[in-house]
Amino acid sequence: MNGPQSRGPWPRRRGAALAWLARESVRERFIDHVFARTCALLGEDGVPVARATLHLHTLHPQLAGATLRWRHGRRDAEIVFHERGVFETDEYRHSPIRPLVEGDAERIRFRLDRETVDFAVLRALAEEGFTDYVGFALTFTDGRRHAATFATRVADGFTDAQLADLADILPLLAMAVEIRLQRRIARNLLATYVGARAGERILAGEIARGAGETIEAALWIFDLRGFTALAQRLPLEELLALANAAFDAVGEAIARHRGEILKFMGDGLLAVWSFADSPDACGWAFDAAVAALAAFDRTMDARRARGLPVADAVVAVHAGRVLWGNIGTRSRLDFTVFGSDVAIAERLEELAKRLGTRILLSDRFVRGCRRAGALARPLGAYRLRGVEAPVAVSTLDPAALARASRQQ
Repeated sequence: MNGPQSRGPWPRRRGAALAWLARESVRERFIDHVFARTCALLGEDGVPVARATLHLHTLHPQLAGATLRWRHGRRDAEIVFHERGVFETDEYRHSPIRPLVEGDAERIRFRLDRETVDFAVLRALAEEGFTDYVGFALTFTDGRRHAATFATRVADGFTDAQLADLADILPLLAMAVEIRLQRRIARNLLATYVGARAGERILAGEIARGAGETIEAALWIFDLRGFTALAQRLPLEELLALANAAFDAVGEAIARHRGEILKFMGDGLLAVWSFADSPDACGWAFDAAVAALAAFDRTMDARRARGLPVADAVVAVHAGRVLWGNIGTRSRLDFTVFGSDVAIAERLEELAKRLGTRILLSDRFVRGCRRAGALARPLGAYRLRGVEAPVAVSTLDPAALARASRQQ
């Protein structure tokens, strides 16, 4: 029978897949492992699943959902993430899972060997020799609907008993998947809002005020120059687009060079490289600063060519000892770095603006980075606001900055 169907009075049985989901799946951390193991055990139960998919909504600033795909013989399931807007595409609108996700059906079934189907994905499966395709809605505790599909190549398709086995595992499969999906969502959101390393520590239970550790790290502050003046004459939407374009360019350079953005501060950001992660933290931070300014310039050039507003930027780089942990009130905490060396990095950014240089390096940082030392031009020692002793600083001339960029 073609199209959406209501649940039928299929008989219920017990098997290895159901028992594993109920008792053993707790040991599996990842959704793809849970789904693949379940599908493999269904085969041991005599349910001839040759292909299966799991379609999930997710909570993520850039991603709308994910699809897990499993085929017979594979140990794990493949995961494909979908960007926002996927539910507005023709591919989704003409997908057999749409009625499951949107609440128009609890189950669908298509006999691919007996009927003509209107969906491109099902026609492709029929050409591969699949004979039967069934899909089920999965409803999680938050009310969101997801979907699971199963397909077989056996000549007569799934029997009623096999369909009953598939229906039997759905509640436990939904529970097992939801737990892991929520953990992945939590990890994604924490990585997005506080950084990957800080997010992992929060998930590990370091959530009390004052929890943290003292680390040696390279730090840098990126800041847009002239942003205040731009804010007075640009519509907020254009101002936000400019800031996001700049942060995209700089953020990619930070991630590519093993750094972590800890926070955005208005029109600037704070990034950190821990020596616990790499003994060459200063080298990574220096290369990131050079790459970030180059990427920023390319982004601004592209915007200028399109007649869009642009800005300039400055990067101040320092190294020292910081406390990395929770600070704040009893009810509102921030996982960040703080200490006198963080304050010095912030003051260096102010000094860079006064000196009119695009990149400013503290002497402590330069002494810890051979690449920076070979290119840096000393500017002397300066008193920084709130800092007792003068701080020696260096910069890179435009030619040296260009040369460092080419060497990467």
